[in-house]
Amino acid sequence: MLAATAVDVHAHYLGHDLPEPADPRAPRLVADDGERGRIVCGDETFRVVTADLWDAGRRLYAMDAAGISHQVISPVPVTMEYACGAGADPAYAARMNDSIAAACAGSGGRLFGLGCLPALDTGAALGEVARCLELGLRGIEIGTRIGVLDLDAPELDPLWAACDRGGAAVFVHPVLGGRGVVRRSGQPFDLGLGMLADTAIAASALVFGGVLERYPGLRVALAHGCGAFPWAYPRLRVAAGLGGTSDPAVWDGLVRRLYADTLVFDDEHLRLLVHRFGADRVVLGSDAPFFPDQMRESMRSVDAAWRSGALPAGAGALARNALEFLGLTGEFCNTDDEGR
Repeated sequence: MLAATAVDVHAHYLGHDLPEPADPRAPRLVADDGERGRIVCGDETFRVVTADLWDAGRRLYAMDAAGISHQVISPVPVTMEYACGAGADPAYAARMNDSIAAACAGSGGRLFGLGCLPALDTGAALGEVARCLELGLRGIEIGTRIGVLDLDAPELDPLWAACDRGGAAVFVHPVLGGRGVVRRSGQPFDLGLGMLADTAIAASALVFGGVLERYPGLRVALAHGCGAFPWAYPRLRVAAGLGGTSDPAVWDGLVRRLYADTLVFDDEHLRLLVHRFGADRVVLGSDAPFFPDQMRESMRSVDAAWRSGALPAGAGALARNALEFLGLTGEFCNTDDEGR
């Protein structure tokens, strides 16, 4: 069994083994050749992609080149958003999860998977959480909102209870590319501000909306360094305490249950993640394969932050954190506690 020396928890996969969806609006992969393809929604090309998105062998080769021993693959956000949207066929999510499970099964144990959910109002969502675990997936990916629901909406309590009870890890990713969150639209505002604000709102719902308090076994990681939440939390805590109904120390403890990935594009910012969440809650993230050579860049960032003191340890310690998030502590031998 390959030692887990560097575990990337934020990466996406869309297989070419998926059947053509019945709904022409459903996101689907069109592989133009062996090197490039497109994610297509209806008649529109949503994104041009490379074969690393669907070819697990190429993904493993890229991981080797970057020094990453293991990776967590989750649905491309646009497919996850469609799968849980109103009116989507529940089979879309199920087939996505089958495809991710197959990629993991063929990876020699180097890929771990997270699944997606069908719409909550179909009655199939809770069953799909259990089925993901039966497939060998480690949990689910959800959006910062599920449909129109924020993460502390009462309607989501059965989902949180199922994840807590079943031990499913939950990875939270921004939706709609950050569109509609801030008053400016387009780039750089959607990616640069919208996604960060959206993720901060989701983290605030988990902490101040009582989700983490009600479900003490829940394991949740948030993409992109938990967005703007690490900066905003002190002000959020002051504002939440104006009613005088809770002890701020309780919120501090809940915040330190959250995991945050390292995809923040500034090595020094990793120091704040450690301060806010704790060294045992920071995990490696790359968003592979969407940012060119980001797996290598993410590893370089972790190494640089360790050497500068922004991180107290290197990729080996972050790998242990990732295994704890995935519920795999003790199943993999980590042989490098400091650097690579």
